[in-house]
Amino acid sequence: MRIDEYAAHDGLGLAALVRAGEVRPAELVALAVEASTLVNPTLHAVVATYPDRIDTVATTPPADGPFTGVPTMVKDLFHGEPGWECANGSRLCAGWLVPSADEFTTRLHRAGLIPMGRTTTSEFGLLGTTETIAAGRTCSPWDAGTMAGGSSGGAGAVVGAGVVPIAAGSDGGGSIRIPASACGVVGLKPSRGRVPWGPDVAEPLLGWAVHFATTRSVRDTAALLDVLAGPMPGDPYEIAAPAIPYLSAIDTPPPPLRVAVWTEPWSGHPGDPEVSTAGHAIGALLAAMGHHVEAARPWFSWEAFLVAMTDVWSATTAHTVDSMATLLGREATSVTLEGATLELLRHGREVPAQRLIDAQGTVHAIARVMGHFFSEFDVLLTPTLGALPAPVGRYDPWAPTHPFETFAAWSHLESFLAVFNATGQPAISLPLCQSASGLPIGIQLVSRFGAEDLLLRLAADLERAAPWAGRTPALHVSQHLLP
Repeated sequence: MRIDEYAAHDGLGLAALVRAGEVRPAELVALAVEASTLVNPTLHAVVATYPDRIDTVATTPPADGPFTGVPTMVKDLFHGEPGWECANGSRLCAGWLVPSADEFTTRLHRAGLIPMGRTTTSEFGLLGTTETIAAGRTCSPWDAGTMAGGSSGGAGAVVGAGVVPIAAGSDGGGSIRIPASACGVVGLKPSRGRVPWGPDVAEPLLGWAVHFATTRSVRDTAALLDVLAGPMPGDPYEIAAPAIPYLSAIDTPPPPLRVAVWTEPWSGHPGDPEVSTAGHAIGALLAAMGHHVEAARPWFSWEAFLVAMTDVWSATTAHTVDSMATLLGREATSVTLEGATLELLRHGREVPAQRLIDAQGTVHAIARVMGHFFSEFDVLLTPTLGALPAPVGRYDPWAPTHPFETFAAWSHLESFLAVFNATGQPAISLPLCQSASGLPIGIQLVSRFGAEDLLLRLAADLERAAPWAGRTPALHVSQHLLP
């Protein structure tokens, strides 16, 4: 198989070739390693690959699942294969080895996927861009001068560039959806609790953070959710499973839906006309497809949410960083941490318990707003990002900015995202549009808590109506073939 043929398939397509005997898993892993070698010098999206997996899968077949034999990569943030290094995007954690298998990685294997590398992340997954002192600056496969987003920037970039069809990520404030938009791929944030974090963690970031992945297609997203979803013993609560598997559900378009469209950033910043136009265009497409579409949004105080987000992220960051520093016997200083991380740590140490409870109260009030909103509308449509992705280098990892300034500075770009981490609704970014300069513009769809089946049915219908599979970025592996 040629590398351009490999990169043209989604995960289910490659697995079908494996089952038909047309390609071996070891060959696919070798192609993924080669693809990384071709594009990573420019992308800076891969922390490490593990070519020994080529020999391993040749002698030990992968599990029989929907993605049998398909290579994947995991985000370099608190999980991975036991014994692999996991640096969390930080100099503080250099050399730390994953101590044991987590449920998420176990389920990746159960799906038949073969983890064969690690992708870049912002330091401790804190920012919406992946530009670190420890691992360098990750760019979008569409433009080497444009950020890949974060914190799962490497996951977005390797899928967009054709290195692997699926890359594991996590999302605590937009960290799957931002790179999905910036890199032109699909990025689902499941409902809180849909995909477990166990056994060592139940609800990281006070429940805001969720595990999932970036993919090339909605059907890959649906099939992966079928395997990854479902509680494990000891989880704090369980979400009702869908009536039928997600992969089966997407074959049937949804009935006419009540769709709300809003394209202006909730932070109060002026909207980007090109991004706003893209959002309205997809709203018009949905109307043409028979859905009831109107302008509406859930109303809440952005300023109050920003304060709550700052306190929640700071307090949880302080706990995480201090715990890792103690575990590794290292000091959390400007020598081991980036400027913004160090300021988050300092602020978080000073957040009293009462203020953290106040922050949760703010979030719970907004969750009520969302509950009422999604009783009136089935789906909310927004641009994923409020503007086109920022140039690489605009973020300075050395700068010691206060956390409120850090989050406020990104509000024009990210105001449609973190609130759904806080309130728990599922949200998906689809690469439906492009700018005049050729950059991808993601469109976000959000639905009520637990309604991933509805969201994926609508996403699949949009993929059929406005397919993106034929678009190829400048830094795609197929562009690196020798004549």
